[in-house]
Amino acid sequence: MEETRTVDVQTLINEHRFSRFQWLVFAMCFVIVLMDGFDTAAIGFIAPSLLSEWNIGKAALAPVLSAALFGLACGALLSGPLSDRCGRRVVLTLSVMLFGASCFASAFARDLGELTALRFVTGVGLGAAMPNAVTLMSEFSPDGRRATIVNLMFCGFPLGAAFGGFLAAWMIPHFGWRSVLLLGGAVPLLLAVVLVFRLPESIRYMVAKGTPAGKIRQVLMRISPDARFAHAFVMQESVKHATGEGGLRIVLSRPFILGSVMLWVCYFMGLVIFYGLVNWMPVLLKDAGLTPQRAALVAALFPLGGAGTVLCGLLMDRFNPNRVVAAAYAFGAVAVYAVGQAMGNIGLLMCAVFIAGVLVNTAQASMPALAAAFYPTAGRGTGVAWMLGVGRFGGIAGSFLVAELSRQQVGLPGIFTVVAIAGAVSCVALLIKQATGSTETAADVADGESLAH
Repeated sequence: MEETRTVDVQTLINEHRFSRFQWLVFAMCFVIVLMDGFDTAAIGFIAPSLLSEWNIGKAALAPVLSAALFGLACGALLSGPLSDRCGRRVVLTLSVMLFGASCFASAFARDLGELTALRFVTGVGLGAAMPNAVTLMSEFSPDGRRATIVNLMFCGFPLGAAFGGFLAAWMIPHFGWRSVLLLGGAVPLLLAVVLVFRLPESIRYMVAKGTPAGKIRQVLMRISPDARFAHAFVMQESVKHATGEGGLRIVLSRPFILGSVMLWVCYFMGLVIFYGLVNWMPVLLKDAGLTPQRAALVAALFPLGGAGTVLCGLLMDRFNPNRVVAAAYAFGAVAVYAVGQAMGNIGLLMCAVFIAGVLVNTAQASMPALAAAFYPTAGRGTGVAWMLGVGRFGGIAGSFLVAELSRQQVGLPGIFTVVAIAGAVSCVALLIKQATGSTETAADVADGESLAH
């Protein structure tokens, strides 16, 4: 082997097995996403206790329940450009510190106003952490397994939410509702200490920013000892962009604007379905004649359906990812429509709800990997974060949509038909993105550019 040579960093990552160092990065990102899911769902677990302890009505909970959603959107929209300017590592570490500290402080809230403000700040941290974890993990993954690895990491979110539910059911009777928030804050704060000392900066980001070769070599050698012979590093981008551009300038530039808008529309509509059904399905099923216990049981099948995420990642790595996710949305829309037609047959209803959950949750959880593959390194942080940020407003819209349809006394089949249309729109958006040729492969770029020496 030559004593000095130039190394293409992505080629080196592609050609070596997934190292213990990369698994360490995966583990740290997975725990971040796990706690993101726990803290996002925490307010729902403690809501009944708030009603009784503070003697408030359900309507008074609306601001505190929605505060985190608005915070999530703000955090994502702000953190993306910061990530592309300052680096994945620093933004991710600070965001974990922020949502950990604010969740911990929430346990000492004296009234609903304080809790609402702290939940908003918690949401900002959560909204900043998720896209940066996705971006960092995607940039440490080989091309042929990127979607699978990112989707596997994303499974931490529903696991965190589900684990939080079981834990809260045990903790609240023994230690009170504040203990859930104390745990939800203490774990991220401890994790942030680990991130300060162990979390590396993205290699692709360092190459794109012209970081000295010695720093890049130090990180890359933990993946492959061969990197010690390198004196310069280059990187093949899957799509070309103007040198020096970054963040929003890339996301909104002419080659990317249509694809960006289609990703936003798709994720927005997916969350219209998710939040519209998660928040309202128990009520709708109860109004349709099911007992409260049976309505809750059937509705719980919907968020449990995220099991297909890893399989979808495998398919995305093997076939055209836009078409794979579009197909999941299309079949998901059919399944949501079928839920509205299955009333009166409890067996068929449970099957329809579970299948709808599998398809919709799988498609939605696969979107961050799709966005990460679409943008170049200089704009990836902003691209992923803005898709997630804009999409959060779909969650708010979904809840209001179903509430308004119920107020207008639209029948159950009609409500599920309207919600299913959102899935069809998501499918069409991805097909438009694909048809306009807004994705290229690394082979489409003729040559790499030396970005670090």
